[in-house]
Amino acid sequence: MSTAAIFDLDRTLIDESSTPIFMRHLADAGIGADSSIPFAEPVVKAASSALKTIFNVVGESRLLMQPAKLAVRASVGWSVVDVETAAHKAAAEIVEHLQPFAQSVIDDHRAAGDLLVLASTSPLAFTRPLAEALGFDGVIGTDWGRTDDKHSRYTGELEGAFVWGPAKAEAVEKWASEHGVRLSGSTAYSDSYYDAPLLDLVGNAVAVNPDARLQALAAVKGWPVRHLDKSNGVIKVAGREIQEWARPIMRPEVIAPYADIAFQFDDKIPADGPAIIVFNHRSYFDPTVMGLLLARAGRNVRGLGKKEVFDVPVIGRLLEGLGGVRVERGTGSDEPLEAAARALRGGEVVMIAPEGTIPRGPAFFDPELKGRWGAAKLAADTRVPVIPVGLWGTENVWPRSQRLPNMNPLTRPAVSAVVGDPVDLKYRSPDADTKRIMLALTALLPPEALEHREPTTEELLRTFPPGYTGDPTAEATRRPGSDT
Repeated sequence: MSTAAIFDLDRTLIDESSTPIFMRHLADAGIGADSSIPFAEPVVKAASSALKTIFNVVGESRLLMQPAKLAVRASVGWSVVDVETAAHKAAAEIVEHLQPFAQSVIDDHRAAGDLLVLASTSPLAFTRPLAEALGFDGVIGTDWGRTDDKHSRYTGELEGAFVWGPAKAEAVEKWASEHGVRLSGSTAYSDSYYDAPLLDLVGNAVAVNPDARLQALAAVKGWPVRHLDKSNGVIKVAGREIQEWARPIMRPEVIAPYADIAFQFDDKIPADGPAIIVFNHRSYFDPTVMGLLLARAGRNVRGLGKKEVFDVPVIGRLLEGLGGVRVERGTGSDEPLEAAARALRGGEVVMIAPEGTIPRGPAFFDPELKGRWGAAKLAADTRVPVIPVGLWGTENVWPRSQRLPNMNPLTRPAVSAVVGDPVDLKYRSPDADTKRIMLALTALLPPEALEHREPTTEELLRTFPPGYTGDPTAEATRRPGSDT
């Protein structure tokens, strides 16, 4: 038997109600625009706007479903052909407004061999063209009656049930039986508590942008929660990411009053759209400075981080909730880059330290920065801008040899973060583009970074973890991004 991926439409595949879009295209076609009641049009528009706002904020309710159930009466006499033409135009617009990560989820299910099904309370007159535009295999919805003559028109009556709540689950179950689909191996996505009967039918239920009651039910039943406007795993509270809630306090004087942090040219970070932010790695304090920089730019960021950090209880879960991408070094897996590429295709910002880890020993003092290919490969795959950020002085706040940062407010070491122009990449050779990225980072560092000098033993030891007992001069050729 086959399996299927079953998608609700409103507040799931798109972030609001699709009804106003359909109605606008019907009105543009001259369908349903007439009114015999004086002053009715502005009243209807005001009421529709209020209902739309309520729906977009809190989701479905029995009260909001009553106008939808009665809407069929307005269709009496409408030409089936004219409605279909208008619905195709509406579908083309809706496809352009899918949530940023909806298409990648659809593509994953298609690649896995699942049948794709659109299951919506909306009339099939509206959703059939949309399912066709999305390349779906099936569509389930409320059917409007029509005459069977050559000039077919809608009768103003329902043909069958109003497909909502338990009736929607029954319609899906019937469709699955008719098409040989095994629901226990299928997946369903919805935002609404009233789709709980549908979600209970499948083996893999996913609450997408859930309303309050579905959020609670998902917690009880162990259903995963997704927000298709964000990377998988990102936590939203009251409709906003943790990073967005924290942004007002993400200021140096609040987060790091023990460091004198100076930002330069932070307006070069794109205000919207995808970008790869690269930085040179000098200290455990680097992520703090970069977090402050991205908050200052008003951007949420997805960072690639070592598996060991994600394995730390509480901290690891928080990093996942912030959209962090786990990297298991030494495995050669492309999975982290694939996750980062998905984030970029969804319009997000990804942050990478091309060196992979803080250089040790003599490598830390080498004026020539050496990086790995990850950022260059990611850029070639997605063709998004690579924005370099040169960090300096972070090691004076938290050197690798210390378990905790120097938080003495009297010392306040100077730290700088300088943002550069997008790196001019050629996308032909990861090695050559990596060198271009590292040269761009070097150009943002102060003149002293370019000086060749012999560090003291004490300086070398500051680049190693606490308790290091090896030879600090023996690691000059260690491969970037490895700890061995």
